[in-house]
Amino acid sequence: MSETVTIANGRLSAAIDPNGAQLTSLALDGAEYLWQRDPRWWAKAAPILFPVVGAPGSEVLRSASGPCRVPKHGFARDFEHAVKEVSPSGDAVTFELADTSATRELYPYAFNLRMTYALTGPATLAQTFRVENTGDAPMPFSVGGHPAFNVPAPNAGADTALEDYDLRFAERWTACSPKMVEGGLMSYADPFEVIDDTDTLPLTRSCFDYDTIVLRDVPRNMVELRGRTSGHGVRVDFPGFDFVGIWSAQPDAPFVAIEPWTGHAALDTEDDIFEHRDNITILAPGEVDERTFEITVF
Repeated sequence: MSETVTIANGRLSAAIDPNGAQLTSLALDGAEYLWQRDPRWWAKAAPILFPVVGAPGSEVLRSASGPCRVPKHGFARDFEHAVKEVSPSGDAVTFELADTSATRELYPYAFNLRMTYALTGPATLAQTFRVENTGDAPMPFSVGGHPAFNVPAPNAGADTALEDYDLRFAERWTACSPKMVEGGLMSYADPFEVIDDTDTLPLTRSCFDYDTIVLRDVPRNMVELRGRTSGHGVRVDFPGFDFVGIWSAQPDAPFVAIEPWTGHAALDTEDDIFEHRDNITILAPGEVDERTFEITVF
């Protein structure tokens, strides 16, 4: 297996494992903000999601190019990604995963996935998904990030528990979330209220009674996780991603994940045809789809 790649720009450093092209560290002045994969709660830190987000809803999805046997959150997180380029300044790295006979057993499409991690400011990491359809058929897919952040955050002082943190949004708004139901499917039949005419959601464990909060059309595509007393935490900006998932493992995991997605888990009302999925991206042969979200720590 390839060695972890570390990028840095002075105060900020990030480490990425070529196995899955997964971010495994994000530290400011040596203080770690990213969840460190403790298997007592969750053995990952920030897997990339491709070519599906969430549960596919069927062991075999039908598509115009044949059967798809993609697991939950896809397969890109389970393959070794080649290091394509490291910037001369050492503050950016690009990984590449292309289709192989192994991926085509799961997903009958030719593709090139490049993941770029770049430190774009003194406390900001940009994560870019570049998907190219290298085949001759329209290609359905979704992408997403799944970074989880330590709670408490570094230098949090009295903010020691999840209940000492808020989710903050760019403006006042009202939103409900679908529920996650049997099989990991998403259901809008009985949504639950998340936020009502405010820009702040105080976190409690009961926020995750239905597993994941799923929000669509978040104001300015921005969410902050912020300690109520210390003001320390993280901000995620995700233009181009229509959804964000907020998740923590029950009953007491010391992290919160903020997950920008272009799509989501299968709805309990959907059939098993990949191209029919809500918010699916269908990329024409030769076309490229590129999306970036940013994580700022403070």
